[in-house]
Amino acid sequence: MKLFVAEKPSVAKNIAEALTVSVKKDGYYEGNGYIVTWAFGHLLELYDAKDYDSKMARWKIENFPFIPSAFQYKVKSNPRNRKYRDTGAVKQLKIIHSLIRRGDVNAIISACDYDREGQLIGDSIIYNSKTKKPVFRLLLNEWTPQEIQRGIENLIPNEEMKPLLHAGMSRQWTDWIIGINLTSVATLKFQKGRGKVLNIGRVLLPTLKIIYDRDIEIEQFKPEDYFKLNATFETEKQQTYQGTYIEEKDKFSDKEYLVKIKKLLENQTASIADKQVERKKEYPPFLFNLSNLQGYITNKYKGWTSDKVLKVAQSLYEKKYITYPRTSSTALEESLVEKTEKVVQALIKDLPYKEEVRFYKNKRVFNNAKVESHSAIIPTYLVPKRLSSDEQLVYTAIKNRLVMQFMPIAEYEETIIVTEVQNSEIKGNFQTKGKVQTVEGWKKVEHIQTKDVLLPFLELDTPVRMIDNELSTHKTKPPKKHTERTLLRVMETCGKTAKDEETEEGFLGEILQGYSIGTPATRAETIKKLIDVGYIKREQKHLTTTSLGRKLVDTFPIKQLFDLTFTGRLEKSLFDMEKKKMTKKAYLEEVYAFTNQAVATIKETDSLTIREVARTTRSSKSTASKEVVGKCPVCGNPVIEGTKGFGCSNWKSGCAFVLWKNDKFLAAMKKRVTKTMAKTLLSKGSVYVKGLTSKQGKKFNATLTYQKKADSNYFSWEIHFDQLSSK
Repeated sequence: MKLFVAEKPSVAKNIAEALTVSVKKDGYYEGNGYIVTWAFGHLLELYDAKDYDSKMARWKIENFPFIPSAFQYKVKSNPRNRKYRDTGAVKQLKIIHSLIRRGDVNAIISACDYDREGQLIGDSIIYNSKTKKPVFRLLLNEWTPQEIQRGIENLIPNEEMKPLLHAGMSRQWTDWIIGINLTSVATLKFQKGRGKVLNIGRVLLPTLKIIYDRDIEIEQFKPEDYFKLNATFETEKQQTYQGTYIEEKDKFSDKEYLVKIKKLLENQTASIADKQVERKKEYPPFLFNLSNLQGYITNKYKGWTSDKVLKVAQSLYEKKYITYPRTSSTALEESLVEKTEKVVQALIKDLPYKEEVRFYKNKRVFNNAKVESHSAIIPTYLVPKRLSSDEQLVYTAIKNRLVMQFMPIAEYEETIIVTEVQNSEIKGNFQTKGKVQTVEGWKKVEHIQTKDVLLPFLELDTPVRMIDNELSTHKTKPPKKHTERTLLRVMETCGKTAKDEETEEGFLGEILQGYSIGTPATRAETIKKLIDVGYIKREQKHLTTTSLGRKLVDTFPIKQLFDLTFTGRLEKSLFDMEKKKMTKKAYLEEVYAFTNQAVATIKETDSLTIREVARTTRSSKSTASKEVVGKCPVCGNPVIEGTKGFGCSNWKSGCAFVLWKNDKFLAAMKKRVTKTMAKTLLSKGSVYVKGLTSKQGKKFNATLTYQKKADSNYFSWEIHFDQLSSK
């Protein structure tokens, strides 16, 4: 009797159906010589720090760094109350272990997903039972009956998967070590135990830094004027076309220079000096990997997030309609040619352009060099009859992307006309571009419309007449804010090949041999967590940093964690571990050393102001309806009264201006900031305060101002002793 352990109930059901195991029992299927059981993802989790040492039950800075001598696992906790174990996990783990120990079970087959996490889930459950029975691994890219049967015929000893297990464990341990130590110490040091928890993570912070850098680049961008000179020409047949004046460029920073050219154009004749006609090919975008699929859907459809795309794709995968979605590859293994042809033939049966589809083996689709662990995402041969609207949208995108590869290559004709004015003082000429789509090809699949730019028929040396010209002023534009699509591109390649263009053609999706921020499976979760913990926010399709996120980047002392190269190198090490090029021991020694040094650095750093920003954020949320006391001196928006201070209502966009009621500077002189003081200060720029107390206990009066420091964004009080009196 063979026992299969699947990662989820839906996958277990697929295996049972493929093996014609029809009898369902409590927690498993049985029949036809097989038992198929399942987990619910991770049934076991790492110990909490307090499980190793009771003193870790309370956060005290002197207890860190804390690194266990040996990591241990326990049944996962109830997500609603971590004091208790998850009852469902307890029950299912007992069922699995009882099945493993059954006398008639002679082989165990781990049928979890073929990736780091799947290997870790399966091995942690199976070996937790202390079994000595042989364990095998089922390695599949899809859960169709044919693939399951093929996979069973090609089982491998689970022992061969140790490098993948080590990579999975090392990833899990790294996130625990860095997360527990740096989150705890940073929160204790900078939040003084009263503010929001500062979530610190090896993937979280570099992703935050990517968005932060783009925000700063936009804010510091200074638009510059540039100028263009455009002319309208008319042929003898009274057909018109436009041209742009160029020398080595068509954008000029010197307006006066173009003014001179414009004057030289008066009463001049012109002719066609050059004409180039070129036929160009447009290839379809590459097959989807997960990041590209997420970027495509979130960019095209309103209300979609990368996290939602992953969940829908996972559902399609578990229903056997698409291949494994958590892939970084944009090509298929060359061994899949015959199988892919069957898929394509199944997909095009009802398409109006099916006669144009020509299946053939080509390197853009089938290329082992561009496949890492899993091939690109494509449909399976099982064509769905009924899907939810969300599933249909994602499935259609994946289906179309595959069909495009075997449609005719799109072609267009590009014409470049050079019009020369007959004046030797004019160095440049006017250039005109025309474009006509001659073969629609793969663009027909998604009804992609290309706007033709038609030009009149012109031959060399044909005389034309300039009937108008115009000097136009333009401004350089700042870079665009990040969207999930552009952010995923940067994360996927550590920024090394990322393009900012909003087109698939601008990004070839090449694998950089393991260098990345996170994995395809975790990037969507990272973006979601950044939003949940308040480091970034979503503005329609755009992502931007919050005041708390900015403050963290500005002041958190462990700069390595913001460095894409550092984080990418850690991910590369895990990648190398899978390939037996890096040992778990060497990798973890580096992580331990980094953590120890990082904790020491945080402890030695002066207390910062991250806590104040977090408090500003919280108090502002609860004061939307409070009284307006004046205008913000930073951004001009209303300042409103909160529980603990008078803060700018524009805090969501990053303004951190606040007047604390119990300000430490004034508290030392036994004064609080009152509403009257705040109103006067904001309207006049200063406020006269009576009854201040000196260090010697003497009373005095003074004028106070609240001034922004020249070298930072912070404000500080200044005393002007206009009237000093003792009482």
